[in-house]
This record gives sequence, C-alpha cells and structure tokens, in this order.
Amino acid sequence: MPGPLAGFKVVEFAGIGPGPFCAMLLADLGAEVLCIARPGGQGAAGPVLGRSRQTVELDLRQPEGAQQALALVAKADALIEGFRPGVMERLGLGPDVCLAANPRLVYGRMTGWGQHGPLAHAAGHDINYIAITGALQAIGRRGEAPVPPLNYVGDFGGGAMLLAVGLLSALLEAGRSGQGQVVDAAMTDGAALLSAMMFGFKAQGQWRNERGTNLLDGGAFFYDTYACADGRYLALGPIEPQFYAELRQRVGLADDPDFDRQMDPRAWPALREKLAAVLRTRTRDEWCAVLEGTDACVAPVLDWDEAPRHPHNVARHTFVSVDGVVQPAPAPRFSRSTPDAPQVGRPVDAAALAELRRRWGVAD
Repeated sequence: MPGPLAGFKVVEFAGIGPGPFCAMLLADLGAEVLCIARPGGQGAAGPVLGRSRQTVELDLRQPEGAQQALALVAKADALIEGFRPGVMERLGLGPDVCLAANPRLVYGRMTGWGQHGPLAHAAGHDINYIAITGALQAIGRRGEAPVPPLNYVGDFGGGAMLLAVGLLSALLEAGRSGQGQVVDAAMTDGAALLSAMMFGFKAQGQWRNERGTNLLDGGAFFYDTYACADGRYLALGPIEPQFYAELRQRVGLADDPDFDRQMDPRAWPALREKLAAVLRTRTRDEWCAVLEGTDACVAPVLDWDEAPRHPHNVARHTFVSVDGVVQPAPAPRFSRSTPDAPQVGRPVDAAALAELRRRWGVAD
C-alpha cells in the first residue's frame, strides 16, 4: 500500500548526511523522490540512505543541466538541498528562481550553520555544529573530554529530522494557502532545540554544567551502563522508586541500606562501585534472563550485528534486509496507510527519465 505521502513529488539535490537521510524518510513514507546528482558523483548516498528513490545525473554547471533540473522542480511539491549558502543561487536554482517557476514549492535548505550568521559560510561537520549549542559539552564522563555522540545529534536529530518537520509543516500550510516558502534548517538550531529539556532542568537548578554529574548523563549510578562477567554491557535506567526497588530486589540488594540513598548525589560514587561489583558476577545474557522485560528498566547493550536479532526487534520487524543489506525499517508505523517495503535506490536511464517526466507533467 502507498504510504501517507503518496502523491507528493520531491526533488533532492545529492549531498551527504542529513539531506539524504531526510529524503530517505520522505521516500519511506511514500513520496516519490528524485535525486539529482552530478555526473560521476555519489548519487543518493549509498545502499541505505539512498533507498527507495531514483537518481538522475545532470551537470548543473551547464545551462542545459540546470534547465532540466528546473523543469522537474517546477512540477515538484518540495525540494531538498544541502549546499553552502549561495551555491544554489550561483547554479541558477536558488529560491527566487524556483519559486517563480513553482509558487507552491516548499524549498528545503539543510546546512550546519544556517543561511545567515557569522559562521554561515565556514566549513564544518556535526561535531562543530553541536559544540556551539552546549550539547557536546554535556556528553561524556566526569573529568574527561566530551565524547562525540556519532553524528546523531547534529546531522540526523538536529538536522534531518528538523528539516523533515519543516518540510511537512510547510507542505500542510501550502495546501491551505497555495503558496510555497523556504525552510532554513540549521543543525545548530536543531541541536539546540534537542537540548530544550536540559535547559529547562538548568533553569530549575536541577542540572549542572559539569558533565557526568547529573541524572541523565551518567552521573547517577542507576542511569548508566555496566560491564558484566563476559565484558558485555547492560543499560540501566530505573529512575522511579518502584522501578528502582524492582532492580534492587532482582539483583539481591533489597536489604542493603546503603541503596536507600538513591537520590543523594554524595552517595552515587560508592553505590556505583557496589552495584558494579554485583553485576560483574554474571554474564550479560545471564542478567538479561533475570532482568530484561521486567520493570527494573534494564536492557542489553547490543552491537550492530546483535541488534537485528533481538527478539523484540524481530517481532516488530524493526530491521529489514534490502538486496542483502540489513538496515532499519521505515518508521513510524501507520494503522491504515502503511508504506510499501523499502527498495534499492536505482539510477534513471533515458527511458525511465522520459517516463518520469511524462508522469510529472514536464513538457518536452
């Protein structure tokens, strides 16, 4: 069955990271996404981020290539680009030109620093963008250097997800007003937004600047990871009293009065050592047999190979195999307009491009 975005047409200008991820999300949900790549370029970013859409190579530096791209944009509902500010304008495909050709177009711009500001034209990557928001400073162990959280916070959470929300919001508005607009999605803005709860805690005096000393950053002994006898790890998070009591009972610490001081930060270092010693007495999977699926809020820390095989993920089909490549399945789930299974991304040959142009209503 077509997904909830079936009927929407999106033109994606090939890039890396958050732009392709956003395009993948829209394609997963049923939109028809056409990726425009430079000749000999990387196309739609590989076997996973590039899934469920077609790619056509156009040389946008040549007038003919730019005009072909503009003809497709004129029939699209949305556009995604992730170049530095000014690049699309120099190619003759900036917002003014595209909106003149298609007044209902939602023009999505994905950058690290945003379209304006002192750093707008500087190079950067995820780690740089999250550094100026406070997010990077907060991640890591007490007394140690900040730890890059892969590129979840900037590229994908603060970038691609924010762009997707912006695009979908603007598409809803365009359906009412008949007018498109530009969506300026900056990873700095998005990473800052993801920190909203922490800023709220800080305003209430419940969060310290020093990392590794707070409730959710590994400071609390009951919200952290612990090594087991086999060197694998458990993730613990029993914050609420009833869940904490369940953990104590199941690991044999219910009668230890020291553990009555759950919310006393002064006791956390000593309690961490005592709990760590207990958890090192069994393997990860032995502990899972006792703890997983209970209200103790415990889960195994799985690697990339183990995660697709976990019974919960298997039951929910959280991972799928597309052309032999194991990857996350589309999300979220829908009760009625369930998207089709993801497909391998593919290049568009001349015949397929002619058919696409006909279907989109692009004049020859």
